[in-house]
Amino acid sequence: MRTPLIAGNWKMNTTVSEATKLVLDMQGELDGVEGVEKVLCPPFVSLSAVEAIVRGSSVKLGAQNMHFEEKGAYTGEISPSMLRQMCQFVILGHSERRMYFGETDEIVNRKVKAALAGGLRPILCIGERLEDNEAGRTEEVLRRQVTGDFQGIDRADVSHGSERCDDAGRDLVIAYEPVWAIGTGKAASGKEAVATVRFVRNVLAELWGVDTTRGVRILYGGSVTTANIAEFISDPEIDGALVGGASLKADDFVGIVRQTAEIKGSAR
Repeated sequence: MRTPLIAGNWKMNTTVSEATKLVLDMQGELDGVEGVEKVLCPPFVSLSAVEAIVRGSSVKLGAQNMHFEEKGAYTGEISPSMLRQMCQFVILGHSERRMYFGETDEIVNRKVKAALAGGLRPILCIGERLEDNEAGRTEEVLRRQVTGDFQGIDRADVSHGSERCDDAGRDLVIAYEPVWAIGTGKAASGKEAVATVRFVRNVLAELWGVDTTRGVRILYGGSVTTANIAEFISDPEIDGALVGGASLKADDFVGIVRQTAEIKGSAR
């Protein structure tokens, strides 16, 4: 049984003081929810402040991006070694990084390799644009992203060589986020999301085998709210959500985590 995961991507929102207040407003309630892994991904400038608050709690921390080099003349960038003392997770390949900053599958691939080598758990984002979806190219796009982003990465890289099926794949999280649903208020239907996630898992099985793939958690992302989270996580194929706007509201994010715990807990 994969542990469900709810991650909040705060994007370029909140000052340090606002981030501190937000995490204080939700930490106590999040700590009281069992059976769900909870990850907060604030902007870089707030990582240290938020880490000091959640340290020792059940809430974990993630970064929103990362460079693939450990150090060097890369002005404005952050390396794996700079993150790993504060973070357990890092979001990679988000559609906004691909769209606005020109990140290719080759670049994302290098970042995934660097994160795994540096002891960070990647939350790899994949997803198709509206025109691809309407033209019936969703599977084509996702297969290209998955195979490109994991080029040269084998089973041992994502499971630390574990021979146990329940451990295999545990170091990797994938977030299926249809680009047309991010920040638009238009989410995919639960049926669409489940079918797409199942396809992604099948592509992973082609790369690493069924046992390893069984342990990889796949989330849904894109206009996730308290009103629609149940539609996605009621199916055992979807292991949680990468939450955007709703993660900036303490009550909404806690509500999403609580619903996930209730539904996934009862499913067990």
